[in-house]
Amino acid sequence: MARYTGPKCRYCRTEGTKLFLKGERCFTGKCPIDKKKGAPGKDPRARSKKKTDYGLQLREKQKLKRMYCMLEKQFYLTFVEAARIPGKTGENLIMLLEARLDNVVFRLHFANSRNQAAQIINHGHVAVNGKRVDIPSYRLKVGDEVSIGTHGQKMILIKENLKAFSKNGLVPWLSLDPDNMKGSFLAVPRRNEVTEVKDIQEQLIVELYSR
Repeated sequence: MARYTGPKCRYCRTEGTKLFLKGERCFTGKCPIDKKKGAPGKDPRARSKKKTDYGLQLREKQKLKRMYCMLEKQFYLTFVEAARIPGKTGENLIMLLEARLDNVVFRLHFANSRNQAAQIINHGHVAVNGKRVDIPSYRLKVGDEVSIGTHGQKMILIKENLKAFSKNGLVPWLSLDPDNMKGSFLAVPRRNEVTEVKDIQEQLIVELYSR
């Protein structure tokens, strides 16, 4: 599966906001956004140009796509699927992104970022309803159980990541049994419950793909 492997902080600097791509580092003083570093390759003394409507739409799409660690084709296909579902396309898009297996593994604190979650899944350490799944984009259904396999339960990396559960808590649409390293997808979250994307204007993404 193709995925971006370059410097992740570069994305945050480009978008001018935290995309939470590097786990705990994003909550420390090492984050370039907290250091107020500008976009890479841009002279901070230069006057910024007023963005066009297309430019604003593109930036919203890039922010959401990069936050969920997806490439363009995969993100667009998810948008097309969201457009087929009754309701608001933008909200449907976020719901579909939240139901991805790599996102749920990240939110269950088995991984400290969505990129790390995809790697753990690719290596075969994750099971859904008792069956191993090695596809990060696998779409979960309400009631599905996500667990770490026997070999994965011995990994220090996952054990260290689970320590964040007691510190940061869990989103309300998931449940977690940290001792047995398994959790459940209880419900599809509502738009206002996904606090990470509270500043995303998903309607601009709809307008961009509708051009």
